[in-house]
Amino acid sequence: MAGLTTGAPTPEALTLHGQSRALEISFSDGQTFRIPFELMRVYSPSAEVQGHGPGQEVLQSGKREVDIVELVQVGNYAVQPTFSDGHNSGIFSWDYLYHLGAEQDRLLDQYKERLLAAGVQRDDPMPVAAGASCGHSH
Repeated sequence: MAGLTTGAPTPEALTLHGQSRALEISFSDGQTFRIPFELMRVYSPSAEVQGHGPGQEVLQSGKREVDIVELVQVGNYAVQPTFSDGHNSGIFSWDYLYHLGAEQDRLLDQYKERLLAAGVQRDDPMPVAAGASCGHSH
C-alpha cells in the first residue's frame, strides 16, 4: 500500500472541508471524491486500527464527529492526517485514498455491518485501552 501503483491516477487537488467533515480529492483520471473524515478514521491504514494481521482489526466507534486537525504530505505518494481524537499514525497513499473514495458506500455499509455484529452503536465511545496504542491484547 505504501507508494503508488504504476500508472495509477494521481491527485491534482486536495481540500479539507471542516464544516462537512470531508476530504475532497481530485485525481488525474477526472474522478473527484468527497471522503468523510469518519470513513478515513475507521479505515485508517495504521496498525492501531488494522492490527498486525488478518482478524486483528480494531473496530472503531464514536468517530462520526471526528475532524482532521492537520494534514501532512508524505513524500510524493501519501498524506498523514492528525485526527481530532489524537490518532495520527495512518499514512494514506494516493492509491488508498482512491480506493476509499471509489468504494465509500460499500465500505460504510461494511462498517455498519461490523458494528451491528459486534453489538456496538456507531456513536458509542471507544473503550479506553490501558497502556500504549499498540501491543494490547484485544
